[in-house]
Amino acid sequence: MIRPDFLTKGDKIAIVATARKVSPEEIQPSVDLFRSWGLEVLYDDRLFAADNQFAGPDELRAASLQQYLDNPEVKAIVCARGGYGTVRIIDRLDFTAFAKNPKWIVGYSDVTVLHSHINKNLGISTLHATMPLNIPADATAKSYPAVESLKAALFGKLHGYSGLQLEITPSAYNRSGSCKAEVVGGNLSILYSLCGSPSDIDTDGKILFIEDLDEYLYHIDRMMQNLKRTGKLQKINGLIVGAMSDMHDNTIPYGKTAEEIVLEAVADYDYPVLFSENFGHVGTENLALPLGVEVEMFVGEGDVSLRFCW
Repeated sequence: MIRPDFLTKGDKIAIVATARKVSPEEIQPSVDLFRSWGLEVLYDDRLFAADNQFAGPDELRAASLQQYLDNPEVKAIVCARGGYGTVRIIDRLDFTAFAKNPKWIVGYSDVTVLHSHINKNLGISTLHATMPLNIPADATAKSYPAVESLKAALFGKLHGYSGLQLEITPSAYNRSGSCKAEVVGGNLSILYSLCGSPSDIDTDGKILFIEDLDEYLYHIDRMMQNLKRTGKLQKINGLIVGAMSDMHDNTIPYGKTAEEIVLEAVADYDYPVLFSENFGHVGTENLALPLGVEVEMFVGEGDVSLRFCW
């Protein structure tokens, strides 16, 4: 797996909108933050285009991202927000220049399309992390876990999470064990939607990471059964389950929590499972998680850790 270069002061980063539209006011706190880190921030008026829900038509969003993929001076591309729409432009993109000059692709949620596609087809590490829409106005003055871990990851100072560093909250659902493997994955709904496509990830021998938001419990089960039946849960070395935020139920209850649904789907396998609400749709608590990077994962009784083998 190829790891893009870490950032240094003076480097250029770009902000793009690959899915839902954003406004200048929503983006400004991140621009101020990145500049306070000594970075040069690039974007243009296309960032604020609007086409119903989307940040402009497909061809405009694709062209904007393509410009920064092709620019060898840009060291990271930060997606402004999620929503829906990245899958509509993925097949319009040419990754030839990006493959020659890898750079960090940053984001989560709908950005899973880019994470998965790049991992499967290019073998380049990406960064599952907070996005400009989620960066608070006071981020330059106040410490937030999502922001601090993003900075640490981009500048090569993110060595791992443990009780001595950025704390991972223990979970009663954890399944003990240890493993060392590359992390792949992202948003469960997006991974499910990519099954069978050219952007579908290979999970064999990997640590699979999943998280989700605003789903019905029965649909969580549907997606987990899909991953199981397509073999994506069978040969993994470990599983990280991020936040399952704002789940819904029907009038007749499904009868299980999202966490219980996940555990049931992997009951036939004996790898470690780490549940952590520190990753995913949890606002300023969303810790950065490098994808396509080898990780040492330990899950014990009340003690968990992730250490990245950069």
